[in-house]
Amino acid sequence: MTVPKDHENEIQEVPENPVSPEKPRTNKYALLCAGLASMSSILLGYDTGVMTGAALFIKDDFHLNDTQLELLVGTLSLYALLGAALAGRTSDWLGRRYTIVIAAVIFFAGALMMGLAMNYAFLMLGRIVCGLGVGYALMIAPVYTAEVAPASCRGFLTTFPEAFINGGILLGFISNYAFTSLPLHLGWRLMLGVGVIPSIMLGLGVFTMPESPRWLVMQGRLGDAKRVLEKTSDSNEEAQLRLANIKEAAGIPAECNDEVVTVQKQSHGEGVWKEIILHPTPSVRRVLIASVGIQFFQAATGNSIVVLYSPRIFEKAGITSKSKKLGATVVLGVVKTLSILVATFFVDKVGRRPLLLSSMVGMVVSLAALGLGLKVVNSHSEMVVWATALCITMVLVYVCFFSLGLGPIMWVYSSEIFPLRLRAQGVSMGTAVNLVTGGVISTSFLSMYKAMTIGGIFFFFAGMAALGWAFFFIFLPETQGKTLEEMDKLFDDFDWRKPFRSKFHSKARNPGKTRNNHH
Repeated sequence: MTVPKDHENEIQEVPENPVSPEKPRTNKYALLCAGLASMSSILLGYDTGVMTGAALFIKDDFHLNDTQLELLVGTLSLYALLGAALAGRTSDWLGRRYTIVIAAVIFFAGALMMGLAMNYAFLMLGRIVCGLGVGYALMIAPVYTAEVAPASCRGFLTTFPEAFINGGILLGFISNYAFTSLPLHLGWRLMLGVGVIPSIMLGLGVFTMPESPRWLVMQGRLGDAKRVLEKTSDSNEEAQLRLANIKEAAGIPAECNDEVVTVQKQSHGEGVWKEIILHPTPSVRRVLIASVGIQFFQAATGNSIVVLYSPRIFEKAGITSKSKKLGATVVLGVVKTLSILVATFFVDKVGRRPLLLSSMVGMVVSLAALGLGLKVVNSHSEMVVWATALCITMVLVYVCFFSLGLGPIMWVYSSEIFPLRLRAQGVSMGTAVNLVTGGVISTSFLSMYKAMTIGGIFFFFAGMAALGWAFFFIFLPETQGKTLEEMDKLFDDFDWRKPFRSKFHSKARNPGKTRNNHH
């Protein structure tokens, strides 16, 4: 078989002895770095999960109406938008590692404010501060992980942020259930205040992490970057190849071996927005479309609704007890967490596209079935057992399929496809789209289901998932096994119109050929 020139280096870099003592050491180090960075995603997961149950008690304690509850529960994504935008610039200026520290400090302050809140206004202020911290964490974790990970396990490691989000959601659900028996004014404050613990652990753990080698090269610190790459690569040869590729992307001559050099390129994010939006190359335009599209459909297919409003959905399905509703959310969190672990181990073996497309099919079916079940339940005054069972089952099936594909692959794909000079700001822009979409849907859900019915809104989400499948099929090429520096060429060569043009021209030249082939 002939090997394409693009991949000769990839194949040559595989060490001859697969059981050499270096490989487990470096893989463990890369694993540790990715795990520590992804701890920042616990902040988002915990805040999302804990607010699901805490909102039930806050509503009773502060006597909130549905509009106030929507603003409290759903606007976190909108506040996080500012944090994500700032994180893109901060990560280019101060570095990926210190941006994670900023995320932890901001979230610590927000969680403390919410736990001590004595009225709705102060609670919302704490929610705003938490949102800023979540935005920082949401953007920086996948960027750092993708830049540290070797190509052989980048998909595996860049699913960690989503895995930690799900773990945080589960911890939030467990916190809800654990404090539900406490007095009304105390229980929800402890639920929210416990969020300071993961932020403290993250702030301390981040100082054991190295800086991203790609950021170090952007600052001209070649010696530091080389030492990090030697620890996070599968072999010394791969470390040298990765360093050469990063130097090329940063505009540093390949023969330069100095410890520190002066980099004349834009190293703090200046002019990046112009290159992404105003004057993008064809490959950058395709990367941007792919990144924004996958971020949009991840938020527009209802995942945040199922998590944030799961007690309301279970109530509409026929479960009325608060403790039973919170118990059901714990089961939901367990299913989400176990499913993401499956995706984590298969993303590098199966590939991005197969997992993503099969995930979307399962989401379309489960959302449509959930809409049907809710429609039946709400059209009868008495409990319809089969419809209630269908609703609960389809909620679990939906989160399972989401976590098997769209959830983790969104972070893998978004963090790996942008070229080095545009990565932080590009991921920040995609994250902003995700947060705005999720925020609009979350803050309007209660109003939407009253206008469309609870079943109708899930039929709407099923339609969005079907559109998402078509978008992914057309616009997202497979990136499995590619180095980060090869992505520019992959998208430069990729043109979604080619297959359609070829089929159209073939039929135009010989309109009877297709029919004859069938016979």
